[in-house]
Order: sequence, then C-alpha cells, then structure tokens
Amino acid sequence: MKIRLRLALLFTALAAAILLAFAAVIYWSARSNRENEFYALLQKEALTKANLVLDAKVDTATLQRIYRNNRQIINEVEVAVYDSNFHLLYHDAVDIDFVKEHPRMLSQIRNEGKVQFYQDGWQVIGLRHEFEGRKYLLTAAAYDQYGYNKLESLLQNMMAVFAAAMALIFGAGLYFARRALQPVAAMTEQARHISATNLHLCLPVGRNADELAELAATFNNMLAQLENSFEAQKNFVSNISHELRTPLAAMIAELELAQSRERSTEEYRSVIARTLGDAQKMARLTGSLLDLARAEYDPAQITFRPLRIDELLFDARQQVLQAHPDYRIDIGFANEPETEAQIMLNGNEYLLKVALINLLENGCKFSDNHHCTATLYFTTTGMEISVEDKGIGIAPDDLPHIFEPFYRGANSRFAEGNGIGLSLTQKIVRLHKGTIEVYSRPYQGTRFLIIF
Repeated sequence: MKIRLRLALLFTALAAAILLAFAAVIYWSARSNRENEFYALLQKEALTKANLVLDAKVDTATLQRIYRNNRQIINEVEVAVYDSNFHLLYHDAVDIDFVKEHPRMLSQIRNEGKVQFYQDGWQVIGLRHEFEGRKYLLTAAAYDQYGYNKLESLLQNMMAVFAAAMALIFGAGLYFARRALQPVAAMTEQARHISATNLHLCLPVGRNADELAELAATFNNMLAQLENSFEAQKNFVSNISHELRTPLAAMIAELELAQSRERSTEEYRSVIARTLGDAQKMARLTGSLLDLARAEYDPAQITFRPLRIDELLFDARQQVLQAHPDYRIDIGFANEPETEAQIMLNGNEYLLKVALINLLENGCKFSDNHHCTATLYFTTTGMEISVEDKGIGIAPDDLPHIFEPFYRGANSRFAEGNGIGLSLTQKIVRLHKGTIEVYSRPYQGTRFLIIF
C-alpha cells in the first residue's frame, strides 16, 4: 500500500471517528429531548383532562367520544383519573385500557408523586394531583409516532450525510496526500536516473524548508560524497596501475634484454641488481597501499591502547636509521611533561609508528645532509610533535595537494617515492582525532606539526 493511500485512509478513519462521535451525541441528545418533551406533553394532557373532569364537569361520554374520534387520525393520549382510594373516576377507553393500572402502580404514584416509564414502546406517566383539598391519581399514556418518525428521519439523514462526507473526505485526503507527497514522487523519479556514471544529478530540494527538503539536501550531500569517493577511487586505481606498471615494465625489459643473448656474469649481476631494485620499489608500494587501506578502516575495528608517545618516536627513529644508516635524526623535548598522563596517547601502535616513520623519512630524504629534528611539546590541552628539516622545501603551488594520494610535487625529482606517505600520515592522524599542519618555504626547509 502506497503512503498516500495509507495517509488518506488514516485521515478518513480519523474523520469518521470524529463524525461518528458527533453523530452519536446529536442522536442521543435528540432522543433524550424527544422523550422528555413527550413526558411533558403527557403530563399536560393528564392535567387538562383532570380539570375537564373535576372542575369543568364535562360529561364523561362527551370526553370519551372526543377521544375515540381523535384516536382514528392521531395517537391520542389515553388518560385515567382515580381518587386516593384507587376508585376509577374517569377513563378515556376502559375497553382499550392500554396501561391497565393496578393497585401497586397507583400506590407508587400516590407515594412518589410522579412516575414515568415505558410499556411496549408506549410512554406512561403517573401523577398525584390535588383539587379542592382532595388528592387524585392521574395516568396518561401514548405512543409518540411523530417523535419516532423524526428520530428515524434524523438517523437516515445522518447516515446519508456520513456516507457522503466519508467519500468527500477520502477524496480530499487522497488529493492532499498526493499534493503533499508530490516532492517525494519528484525525488523518486529523479533518483531513477541516478547511477554510478551520473552522480552529479541532484534531487530537487524545493523552496520549502521542511523535512522533505532536509531529506533531499542530505541525499544530495551523500551523492556528492559518493561522487568524490568514486572519483578518488578511479584516480586511486589509475595511480596504482601507473605506479605498478612502471617497475613491472622495467623488470620485463631488463629480463627480456638479458634473455636475448648470452652475457657475462657481471652483466647478469647488473640486470639482477636493477630488477631487484624495481621489485623492492613494488614491495614498498604494496606495503604503503596496505597501510593506506588499514588507515581507512572504521575506528571501531582498530585496536587502541594507551601508548607513550616518546617511546613511539624513538622506535620510529630506530627503524628509519636501520633502513638508512646515513640519515641523522635528533629528538628533543621542548618542555617536560608535568604528569605521566600528558605523555600518554590512546592509539594504535603500528599505525602511529607508520605515520612518524613517514615524516622522519621525508625530513631526511629531502635534506641535503639527510638530517631532520623531531620535537615534542606538552600543553594543557594535549601534545604536539614537530618534524623539521632544512631541506629543499615545498613549492607554494604544491602545498594544497601534498596530502592527496599519489600526488608528487616539483621536489619529486630530488628523491624517489610513490606519493602515498603524506596521505597515509594524514589519515592516521585524523583516525586518532588529531590534526596535521605543514609550514614550508622553498630551499629553506619544511616543518610538519601534529597536534593531538
């Protein structure tokens, strides 16, 4: 069932419940009014007949003849008059005597002064009446055919109006539900045309700042993020293909050239050395890609534990020096931590070490003397790690792009690399809720600042 139909049905059901409640109140009120008005009429007729009999001394036969004549065309009120000893003084039609008064009924009328009840659809009233110091008992009964007909007509009219109102309300509810959900239909139609190749298409937001506009804006934002992700993925795959193709092509060319004819042992060793160098480049590249993939994980899937940042920094320095004995790395403390908690960081040891190694290697790689300095700062709000060198620096045009995967700036001609290290470092720092900043001037040096 579609939402607009469901809304129309719910709206109709709510309106039906309200109309039924009003109709029930109106019908109950009309029924109660009819009953009370007819009892008042019976009382009035009983007193009138009693005055005609007791005061005006109208002949009994005349009154009975009037009653019988009226009874043929209307529902005439049947009245009986008794004295306090239950002796019948007057009756409109003893042969009919619909009420059939009995001593217990008359006794109740004398004791209570007034009784009223139903008997086979007829309304009956009993009154205690005083005239010239004497007490009389009066009864009056009649069938309110006119009142019941009015009630029946009212019920039929209410049912007809209810049915027409329900049809009108359902139609109006369906129309307004369709109007209200028209933006959803437009969004659905637009969404049908969106695919991986045209994520730039957006859902119509509209001019109303309502929930549907918020949904469309959120969906458009998600599409923009997906488009950026897909574009980054395409660039990522393209860059990987390029980076892997170059060493593979060099290895194949070296091996094919060596296979083309017999060569000396020294030449074979030279080919093996060059091929080994290309293989090592590929190994470093695949290792960097694995680290980059690991840094993309959900933080909930990565193990964090308290770590001493100074120990991590010294371990990273040791690994860099083992791989590059000609590098020089100095580690210093700008200030002493006041407590041991200041030097602790909740993080993943492997990833943090990878980030620090990347910065230390870059600092030495792009310096003429292969020297860089790492400095720890402890503040009241956290800690900072500065890695600084006096190397060739970074061109101003390259600074906005250095954290993009596979981006290599103008200084790439001074040292080999694959353009993954800084991107990986930034992802790791962000994964640990930190920020990384860079300050550089060409041929004056570069300073990276990690803030936790």
